Amino acid sequence: MLATADVGAQESTTGAPAPALSRMVEPKPLPFNAKNLNGLSEKLVVSHWENNYAGAVKALNVVREKLRGQLASQDPPYVYNDLKREHLIRTGSVVLHELYFGNLGGDGKAPAQLRSTIAKSFGTFDAWESEFRKIGQGLGGGSGWVVLGYNEHLQLLENYWMADHAHNPPHTRPVLVMDMYEHAYHMDFGAAAAKYIDAFFANVNWDEVAKRVTV
Repeated sequence: MLATADVGAQESTTGAPAPALSRMVEPKPLPFNAKNLNGLSEKLVVSHWENNYAGAVKALNVVREKLRGQLASQDPPYVYNDLKREHLIRTGSVVLHELYFGNLGGDGKAPAQLRSTIAKSFGTFDAWESEFRKIGQGLGGGSGWVVLGYNEHLQLLENYWMADHAHNPPHTRPVLVMDMYEHAYHMDFGAAAAKYIDAFFANVNWDEVAKRVTV
């Protein structure tokens, strides 16, 4: 999903290419017109994209560059691992933001077939939505993500509480992602996180969610 560009023929110590660290990540444009969202202002969405998402992309590229420089360094390994920790956090932020913006821009109306698919794991679609919203409300005023994911190991759709960009359930494909960091809503709603959640649901692009379920 990440857009990348080569930044040179960086070689590893074995002489083989090191593609992961020799590529720069490029921000992906919003997949919708920010003026057209229902209940989420253009100012909020553009600020979120420019400052938080694009900022995470920039930070990830800085970390990649530092990792390339440190790979052959004689510094203690824990110095390298401090950078790898940042690498994990920044990568998670970029990926989750791209999934978040990617599942917005719709009319918020889930088709019957997808409702039925979700209901198979939760009993009813409404039961799924109720839990998803409750997790989001519990994160209001704090930070984190709510993710509906398909757990490949359990072969089950589940809602997950995620406190940051670095921790996620293993072997799970994100299907619907909601950003609950205050930067995602405070400009429009202040501390009224529940109103933001309503606006989020009014703009879900369920066609994109359906693609993620079936990939």
